[in-house]
This record gives sequence, structure tokens and C-alpha cells, in this order.
Amino acid sequence: MRSTGEMPTKNGSTDRYYVDVVLRACDVLETFESEAESLCLSEIAQRVGLSRSTTYRLLVTLESRGLIRRPKPLQYSRAFRLPRKRKYRIGYAAQSTEFAFSREVTESIIRAAREEAVDLVVLDNKYSPRIALRNVDAFIREQLDLVMEFQTDGHVAPVVASRLSQKGIPFIAIEIPHPGATYYGAHNYEAGLLGGRCLGRWAKKQWGGRVDEIILLDLAVAGSIPRARLAGMIDGIRGVLGSVPESAITVLNGNGQFARSLELVRKHLRKSRPKRVLLGGINDPSAIGALRAFQELGMESCCAAMGQNASLEARAELRTPGSRLIGSVAFFPEKYGEGLIPLALDILDRKIVPPAVYTKHKLITAQNVDHYYPNDPSLDSGSLY
Repeated sequence: MRSTGEMPTKNGSTDRYYVDVVLRACDVLETFESEAESLCLSEIAQRVGLSRSTTYRLLVTLESRGLIRRPKPLQYSRAFRLPRKRKYRIGYAAQSTEFAFSREVTESIIRAAREEAVDLVVLDNKYSPRIALRNVDAFIREQLDLVMEFQTDGHVAPVVASRLSQKGIPFIAIEIPHPGATYYGAHNYEAGLLGGRCLGRWAKKQWGGRVDEIILLDLAVAGSIPRARLAGMIDGIRGVLGSVPESAITVLNGNGQFARSLELVRKHLRKSRPKRVLLGGINDPSAIGALRAFQELGMESCCAAMGQNASLEARAELRTPGSRLIGSVAFFPEKYGEGLIPLALDILDRKIVPPAVYTKHKLITAQNVDHYYPNDPSLDSGSLY
């Protein structure tokens, strides 16, 4: 039993001005890991090392002042967020400002960091492996607590990982896996499967299931795991239409970019004029770039496209009357910060976290885009490139 004279502090010293009951109340409040955690009386008493009766009296008192709430009978939760004992400094290397998706990810992370009072250092990788390595070195010089890395080149990922690991800096890899990093992003195969099934159903309804060619727009530099989106897309199409011969599948490395994908599909169509083509992009810019190539040649009715990310440019395209962009699988980049910043803080607070945290996916089409994104700005889809 603590005396009300000198009370021990956490560093072992004593202070005769400490008040025992206040310390016990603080112990009760700090036993909750977050406002969302709900505990019963026995669990709280066990954590703070007090009797059930003493713990109950403290809970009743704290509840009367609005510091504890009861979300349901016999359960207690903290009613407010405790201030962090230390302000963390976290680095974030953005993929690029070129894509709407990466811009939305960046904006969401900045918002979430501000809400959590995190000191966020933001650099732009500019879709360049050379700049990504330079940014990692800058983070290391800053002696940051954790780094969130959004860079696309799978060949550079081991170098990034090695440099951070050597300095003991934990890191999160966004969208592109890095050795030793906690992964945050798409479940690539599942996202591809969702899009592929939609394309297959469309082809079955509109073309009676007859398809001459499937053109996939790749991002080869990102490596095999992101490419699982395209594998999932093929499996989704086959799951609806049945066997599709490998000879009917063409893979073009559009580098995830609109202009490159447009150029490659334009060249491809000069050699071949198929009548029924399904287009699958590893992201939205590549899918829309491929679609534009068909439009240029007056062949838009010969194709149907599926994007990935449901970013702003895809949502604008889906709102375009008659567009052959059938859909795009949403990863909701505008919500990434809500998951990434708490994940980073859990890692820094030495909590157990899973090796991979996957975002939720939803198929966005012309029929539901206004439901999921009712507040999009009014944009001409052609103005995005």
C-alpha cells in the first residue's frame, strides 16, 4: 500500500507532493491503449494491480467527470485521447506528384499526421530510383524515428531496405514491398480478380463471351508482387469466360504511365486490328492511355478497359458518357493516412503489428461512382493528362 507522504516516480525517485489517489486514477486511465479499447472491471483491476472495489470507485469517479465512459454494460473505455509522451518524427517519401493516386495518398498522410501531432518530413521520389535513394539518405541524416517509403522500383527496394535497416530505422513500404518492411497497400491479386471478373461479365453480356485479345499494361520495374494484379485479372476473366489461350494475351510494359501506355498500344494497333479487345491496366493512367489509343483510331467500340486504384482521373473517365472504361478497383487512397499513421505509431510504441496490412477494395463503375465519391470536383477527363 502506498503512503500519502513520499510517492515513487517512474524513474525511481520520490516526491512528497505526489497524491496517491491521483496516481491511481492516472494508472486507470493509462491502462487503456486507446479510446476504442473496452475493458471489464476485472481486466482493469488486474492491469493496475488494485482490488476490484478500489478500481470500481475510481472508475465511478472518473466517469462522473467525463473521463471514463461505458460503451455497453459492464464495459469501460477512456473518453479522451491521452497526449503522447514523445513527439515522433516520421519521414514520408511520396511516389510522385504525377499521379492523382499518389497525390491523394500524400494529402491523406499529411492530414492524419497533423491530427496525431506527428512531426512529418515529406520528400518526393519523383518516380525516380535515383531520387528515392537520395531521399533515404536525407531521412537517415535527419535521424528520424520511422520512414514510410512509397517508391516504385523493385530493384531499388533492397537497397532502400538495407540502408534503413543498418541504421535501425523501422519502415513501412507503401504499395511496393521492400525486404524487412511492414507492407501497407493493395492485396494485388484480389484487386485484379475483382476487376477481371467485371470485364469477363461485360464481355459475356456485350460480345457473347467472344474475345479476340486481352492487352495488359504492366509496370515491370515494380516486380512480381504488384504484377499479381494482372494475374488476378486474367484469372477473373477466365473464371467467367472459360479458357483464354495464352496466345490471345499481350503484355505491354507501359511503366504505369499514361503517355507510355498510349504510345505502346498505338504501335500495337498499327500491326493488328482485333474486333473485341479487353484492356487491363496495372493502374488507371495505363488503362486510360490504352483506351485513348483505340479512340484515336476510331476503334473505341472494339474495346473495354479496367483500371486499378479508382483515382481521380478514372472517376472522371467513368463519368464520361459512352466511355469504354468499364470500371476501376478502388483502394481509397484518400484514407491511406488513417491507416498508415496509426500503424507507424504502433510500430514505434513497440506493439505487435502484422507483416502486411491490406487496404479494402471496391469495384467502382459509372453506376456507383457518385455514391462512393459524391464530392469529386467537376473535371474534364481529358484535362488530367
